[in-house]
Order: sequence, then C-alpha cells, then structure tokens
Amino acid sequence: MKILLLGEFSGLHWNLAEGLRALGHDVCVASDGCGWRNYPRDIALDRPTDSLRDGICCLLRILRHLPGFRGYDVVQIISPYFLRLRSERTLPVYRYLQRHNGKVFLGAFGTDYYYIRTCMETSTFHYSDFKIGDRYRDTAFNQITLQDWYYGGAARATRAIAETCNGIIACLWEYYASYQPYFSDKTAFIPLPIDLREVTSRVRGVPEKLNFFIGIQSARSNLKGTDVMLPVLQEVQRKYSELCSITEVHDVPYARYQQLMDDADVQLDQLYSYTPSMNSLLAMAKGVTVVGGGEPENYEILNETELRPIINVLPDEQDIYQKLEDIVLHKERIPELSAQSIEYVAKYHDHVKVARQYLDFWEKH
Repeated sequence: MKILLLGEFSGLHWNLAEGLRALGHDVCVASDGCGWRNYPRDIALDRPTDSLRDGICCLLRILRHLPGFRGYDVVQIISPYFLRLRSERTLPVYRYLQRHNGKVFLGAFGTDYYYIRTCMETSTFHYSDFKIGDRYRDTAFNQITLQDWYYGGAARATRAIAETCNGIIACLWEYYASYQPYFSDKTAFIPLPIDLREVTSRVRGVPEKLNFFIGIQSARSNLKGTDVMLPVLQEVQRKYSELCSITEVHDVPYARYQQLMDDADVQLDQLYSYTPSMNSLLAMAKGVTVVGGGEPENYEILNETELRPIINVLPDEQDIYQKLEDIVLHKERIPELSAQSIEYVAKYHDHVKVARQYLDFWEKH
C-alpha cells in the first residue's frame, strides 16, 4: 500500500510510518517536524516563524510538493491544522488530496472543534484543558484557542473535513469520546505508536534519591499543567530534599529530551488529561514511572483490567502534593510500577502492532 502521512504531533506519524514500513508498505511523511521539536520527516514543510515572509515561503514549498501528493492509496492528515497555515486555508489542499488519492483520513490527535465542543458543552469530562467541573479555565491560551477552534475558521474547517473524510482515528480516549457521538460509523480508537527499537528499557530499582523529571514547553505550560505541577513538586522537594531531586528541562528538541529523561525515576506530564501522552509513553517504555493522566477510562478503552502503571493525579494542588509525597515516602513501589510501565507500552503501543490496526481500519473504510 502507498501511504502519505501529512503533518506531525509528537512523532506520532513518524513512528506510525516506521511500523508500516516494517510491514512492507511504501510510506512518505511530510511535515514541519512539529516545529522546534524537529521530529524526522521525509519531506520538510517547515515554517520557522509565523511571519508573513515565512508564511509565503511555506506556502510556496507546499505548492512545489503538491503534485507529488497524488496517487496514494491512503492519505492521513494529522489534524485540520496539518500544514503550517491557518486551518481554513488548508481546505483547498484537503480537497485536492481527496480528488487525487484513494482515501483520506483525519487524525483526532489534538485540540480541535469537536474536542473543545465536548469540553465546553457536555459533562463527558470531569476536567479538561478548558474546564474543571463547571468552572471555565480562563487563560490567554484558551481564549485564543476558542476564538479560532470553537468559533472561527478552524472550527469550520474541522467540521468540513470530519464530514467528508473516509474515517477518523482517535489516539486518546478523550478524542474518541469527542468524535464518536457525531461520527460513530467512521470513528475508531487506536493507541499511540511507540517505536520500541529506539528505546532502551530498564526496570528501575529502589533509588537512594528519587529523580523527578519535568519537561516544560514555555508556550504550552498552561495547557499541559506544568505551571501547576512544578511549584507543587518544588514544595515536595524542599520538604524532602534528602530523598528526591528534580531534573527540569525547557523547550529542548525531541532527541535531547529523550537523553535527559534516561536517568529519571518519575516523570510528571499532562495534568488535565485522562490518558498518557507520547512523551509519557516514551518515559514508560524506558521504565520511568509517570505521574499524570491515568483515569479508569484510559484502561477501560483498552480492556486492561490488571496493569495500573500510572500514578493518576487530579488538577488539584492537594492531590498532586499527596501523590508526590506518597511516592517519595514509598520508593519501594518504583520497581513494580517501572516493570508494569514497560509491559503496558509493549502490550498496547508497539508501533508495528499499532500499524496493523491502522491498516485494518483504512481497508474497512
């Protein structure tokens, strides 16, 4: 099968491509590498800044490659924002892809209209990036996001693509719960792909001094919840300075991020998520215990009844403090959580296993 994967979030498309290639398929990944994270790609559609000049250069680069984006059996776009252009401006490209390829699929892999609608209009989630209970999280990031993705052109583009694409694949329970009520006949959940060939797994022993790892994305700190988690973690570390330490990294490329994580025992990530992210899963594959999204829904959608490797935290400072303090005072839990983390990722997220699920979905839709 000849497959084109357009756009990138956290290495998802590249890992998927590697799984598909292992199964003998011809795959091309075209993306901007997810910006400064610089994930691998076959065709670079980079836009270094949001300036008009870089926007024009990016558009010309896309137009130059567009004739080569024809004749594929399957095209999958990472989201309605699959190019570094405003989502409504990508619609003509999407329609071009539909005309000149076999099937086009949409990834429900991030914040978009249907996810925001579920956050804002329903009680599906007890908490999310946008609301905790009935209280709206009035952050500058959310205001900007709502303007475009809930009310504006990106919302219209998302609806147009979702209604006309061949199928929709959600990588997290939250995104599946957002799309399934509207497109039940063509929405599926498929776990995130992790290329385990690139990971050195090591079951952690009981550490003398627990090493906490937290990665900060400056532009997305409010979204990820690290702006809440870091101060609580620092408070715990001050109280138990002889028992734990903190490795804190800011805005580093993917490869460097992975190196810095190697010596960690516990990683903090995704406060507002019910489920682990790509970064969390990579940490777990290494044997690092994750503090973050691990709600019952995460295990239920996988039909997992035994493994519980994630230390689930609520978006509440007291709950975070309690969970962090507990793992500091009970370090003997680390070996079991570490072993379960490795087993969990191998069981559900191996990139070749995940690639087979994609192929099955694409063929049926």
